[in-house]
Amino acid sequence: MIKRIAITSGEPAGIGPELLVKISQQDYTDQLVAIGDPELFAATAKALGLTLEVLIFDPSVQQASRSGQLFVSPIKLNAAALPGHLDIANSSYVIATLEQACQGCLQGQYDAMVTPPVHKGVINEAGIKFSGHTEYLQQQTGVSEVVMMLATAKLRVALVTTHLPLKDISNAITKHKLRQILDILIDDLHTKFAIDKPRILICGLNPHAGEDGHMGTEEIDIISPVLKEYTAQGIDLVGPLPADSLFTKKYLKDCDAVLAMYHDQGLPVLKYSGFGEAVNITLGLPIIRTSVDHGTALNIAGLGVADTGSLKIAINYASQLAHQSSSQTKGQFLS
Repeated sequence: MIKRIAITSGEPAGIGPELLVKISQQDYTDQLVAIGDPELFAATAKALGLTLEVLIFDPSVQQASRSGQLFVSPIKLNAAALPGHLDIANSSYVIATLEQACQGCLQGQYDAMVTPPVHKGVINEAGIKFSGHTEYLQQQTGVSEVVMMLATAKLRVALVTTHLPLKDISNAITKHKLRQILDILIDDLHTKFAIDKPRILICGLNPHAGEDGHMGTEEIDIISPVLKEYTAQGIDLVGPLPADSLFTKKYLKDCDAVLAMYHDQGLPVLKYSGFGEAVNITLGLPIIRTSVDHGTALNIAGLGVADTGSLKIAINYASQLAHQSSSQTKGQFLS
């Protein structure tokens, strides 16, 4: 059965439009629907010297995407997009593409959504409060908590906190917050990734996981008590472990996921091991959402050298999750 995957266009001055045009040069078993300005995609294809037939999306027609074709649900740019040059006038356009994809998924028009990179800075400069896709989709879908997880072929890293300043992280990690994150992570690893009894490694917050309280007490006061609650129920959690030694073969060879306390604790390791070959998956949503693992790359926008690897993996994940969701079968994912 053909699934319909919505793909937003990302920051129009970045590499998002180029990635979409490039991935349209191959066949897919599902229908990919780009959300954005048809003229932007046509102009991008022309600049890249690629043949592209832009097809305006018709919700009544569900057909697999074919090489050289791009289904587009049109949203017009507010200002002409110049590769590498941000324009705050297009910030509301970026948000509009996200809203259409999200609402389309909620209403059943799309089976999943995939997001190329956006530029948080220029969106906020336009007066639109935006800390990231994950938080935006949480708000749009009305769920109390979500989990940001990035995955490569050999490693999955989920986060307790996402886009927070370092000074705010300690106060944000509460027992309630940690329980919410663990519940979502455990459930989604089981239901979406077909892992019956996931083994999860838990990072400590402080250096050396607090060194028995000498370098911080969050491990003693918050993290360890919560982990004991779960392990008493037979959940396979290991930690809190020092992050500098957790990310070694000794520990990683037998784990299904790592839970890091904050963004720059877990993601640098994951991106070092598989940058451009990773996917960002938002757990806990009532819809399926995946994303690339990189930014807008303004410095190479328009040069034709952007790598489609991460976007292809994000589409593949979205497709597998969508098919599994409807068939109730347990597929195999990157592991």
